[in-house]
Amino acid sequence: MSTRRTLPESPYLAAAGGRKPYRVPVWFMRQAGRSLPEYRALRTQHSMMAACFDAELITEITLQPVRRHDVDAAILFSDIVVPLRGAGVDLDIVAVVGPVIATPVRAAADIDALKPLDPQRVQPVSDAVSLLVRALGDVPLIGFAGAPFTLAAYLIEGGPSRHHARTKAMMLAEPTGWHTLMEKLTDLTVDFLRVQLDAGVDAIQMFDSWAGVLSLSDYRRYVLPYSARVFGTLTEHGVAMTHFGVGTAELLGAMSAAGPTVVGVDWRTSLVDAAARVGTGTALQGNLDPAVLLAGWTAVERAARAVVDDGRSAVDAGAAGHIFNLGHGVLPETDPAILTDLVAL
Repeated sequence: MSTRRTLPESPYLAAAGGRKPYRVPVWFMRQAGRSLPEYRALRTQHSMMAACFDAELITEITLQPVRRHDVDAAILFSDIVVPLRGAGVDLDIVAVVGPVIATPVRAAADIDALKPLDPQRVQPVSDAVSLLVRALGDVPLIGFAGAPFTLAAYLIEGGPSRHHARTKAMMLAEPTGWHTLMEKLTDLTVDFLRVQLDAGVDAIQMFDSWAGVLSLSDYRRYVLPYSARVFGTLTEHGVAMTHFGVGTAELLGAMSAAGPTVVGVDWRTSLVDAAARVGTGTALQGNLDPAVLLAGWTAVERAARAVVDDGRSAVDAGAAGHIFNLGHGVLPETDPAILTDLVAL
């Protein structure tokens, strides 16, 4: 196990840890990606999947937005389905479409066939983290993984889905199989995050991208226990842990109950309202609408200042801290200069 870096001056780690930062920290989900010309140049030579399993490419792509924007945190370049590939699942990341599973999980035999994470398969991820913690100086590195439910949704649907009908059907009609699947995927998520933590990441974020399709009662019954096991198991590492999903306004309290130190909020919910839902003692991250970044600097500045003010009010209302971010990932058509100016604001 690595020796964790000590970064006492990091505003991101201060806010995520419930301490008062000297300024509002800022970073962006999908800051390393298609909005950057240097990223697009690399991708002309390498597929997304190849890039996710090449330590030097992971390192370079992770560093690109830190160099360009001077953000307060780097997030490891990867993809939600990387641990599935690391467990031997036959899949690819198809341009425009997203992850595509060759043989979706539809029956008990498919669940039984799922294997645990093979650490050797994800060794490039571990190697990249080791390279990054040396290269980043005083900038913290956030590791990440998909939550068990979102991994299950990809496996069952076979790829991205609007309604996740097959996933819900299995969850409700075959609860025994569902819980067996979620136990396996919880182990997979824990193991993948442990690989990153052991290599030296300073914080982690778990993305439950599709949790917003669920009712609160279904989330509590079929999903929350597994997300809680991820956070509960990893608490011993002593790092900030963020829980994020899109369209999860009604789930924020339950997502907070899973045990993260930070809850991510999308643009549909004010930070003050989110603070009331998650309760005192949890920091908030968010929540500028990514589409605002396409509206010109005047609109961006006005909206960003409103988010900062909302975050300040949320802290006054009991939130442990506020980290400025978007309410979802950077859109590919975003002008990188807008992001640079936003960080400097």
